[in-house]
Amino acid sequence: MLTMRPDCERCGVDLPADAPGAFICSFECTFCAACADALDEHCPKCGGELVDRPTRLGKALAANPAATERRHRG
Repeated sequence: MLTMRPDCERCGVDLPADAPGAFICSFECTFCAACADALDEHCPKCGGELVDRPTRLGKALAANPAATERRHRG
């Protein structure tokens, strides 16, 4: 199951689990759309492709909440 990290690891913007606009690599590194675009859709950590992260809604989100640990170190 995806961790659903709460923020962009590059700029720190909030990325709610129930909203579109987050991009992830196969290791779940998480970036906002603007940063993913600036990175040419490639993860700076592993070099993998950044793809749209699915949203988690309703009962699924209530039963499996998003992570709260922020990853941005800016």
